[in-house]
Amino acid sequence: MTTATYCGIDWAEGHHDIALIDGDGKLVAKRRIAESIDGFAELTAMLAAAGDSAEQPIPVAIETPHGLLVAVLRATGRPIYPINPLAVARYRERTSVSGKKSDHVDAMALANILRTDAHLHRTLPEDSALARSITVLARGYQDAVWRRTKLVQELRARLREYYPGFLAASASGSRGGLSTTHLASSDARAVLAIAPSPAEGLTVSKARVETALRRGGRQRRVACLAANMVAALRVPQLRQDPVVEKAMRTEALALLGVLDAICASVERLTDALVDAFTQHPDYEVITSFPGLADISGAIALAEIGDDRDQFSDDRALQAFAGSAPVTRASGKSRTVTRRRTKNNRLAAVGYSWAFTAAAWPSPAREHYLRRREHGDGHPAALRHLFNRMLGQLHHCLTTRQIYDPAKAFPHATPAHAGSAAA
Repeated sequence: MTTATYCGIDWAEGHHDIALIDGDGKLVAKRRIAESIDGFAELTAMLAAAGDSAEQPIPVAIETPHGLLVAVLRATGRPIYPINPLAVARYRERTSVSGKKSDHVDAMALANILRTDAHLHRTLPEDSALARSITVLARGYQDAVWRRTKLVQELRARLREYYPGFLAASASGSRGGLSTTHLASSDARAVLAIAPSPAEGLTVSKARVETALRRGGRQRRVACLAANMVAALRVPQLRQDPVVEKAMRTEALALLGVLDAICASVERLTDALVDAFTQHPDYEVITSFPGLADISGAIALAEIGDDRDQFSDDRALQAFAGSAPVTRASGKSRTVTRRRTKNNRLAAVGYSWAFTAAAWPSPAREHYLRRREHGDGHPAALRHLFNRMLGQLHHCLTTRQIYDPAKAFPHATPAHAGSAAA
């Protein structure tokens, strides 16, 4: 019989339910606390009464890895196990067929998960404060970029309904035709602000467009770009009813105001993220990899962290990122599929990392082309390349080595390996 004690915390916005159980699963203590200094003092008093000490801290299971309570618990140095809420729900089904649920029951379920299955769960990684700050900035940057993309699509859809001439004007001078992301450029936003309707586009002067472009930050080829945009805006186009067109103009300006704010926030987050990332000791190792620059490298570090004990080996990291396939075997049936449960942020940057690395003649591109020759589609080949380079990144971060293409791809063409190394 063991005397170990386990703590489960059912997290909520206004309060937290605490449950302490012993090694036999019996309830030792329970309490509801507020997220405050007094509430945390109550929690530490409960833990101390149950035998908590600096030498043998009581482990804690909680459904979230974020928040003030997690931050102060992390500062105490005790092991914290963030448990996925879905896992808690499945565990609750094992112990209650009636489907009953309460905050206290969930806190006990979390504590029991530690008592029986702690070895199947990871503790919260012991990342440095700088790495955690990079995580905050990188996730904020990704969220802002995704919001910007969504808003650009909304604005483009509205302009397509009443002002297609502006879409043609904003794409003038760019190759490949219309672009859904070009509307986020400072040039397009500056001109749309002074000519938000077809009627205003027909009368706007070249001098006014030049002034708007300069106000937006453009310094080169201002006159040429302004002339092209004015010419495109004056091309005849189909028109909505004047009353409807006025309403759509108002909506487009409202969307533009939000887009301006989001673009400004992306710029601020970019500067802060790059500044923090360049100060991190892993900066040189990460950016030595082809396809990983300041932003993409910072996002990769944000999700991987700098606690090298978080992942036991490269396969654990690959599974976490979703690049490693999943094998399902039963009887004579065996299927290998892509992993759908993954860290979506790391998977997103991994796709762009592999895409960039495979874009130019290099050992990475040779690997991508070999996968295509073996029958992989474009996404599968990129995922395979990401999987391999992620394993290399894990090795380099663990051993503190700079990326070496000759070691990473020993069978690559010598010319490509040399050019990559240069």
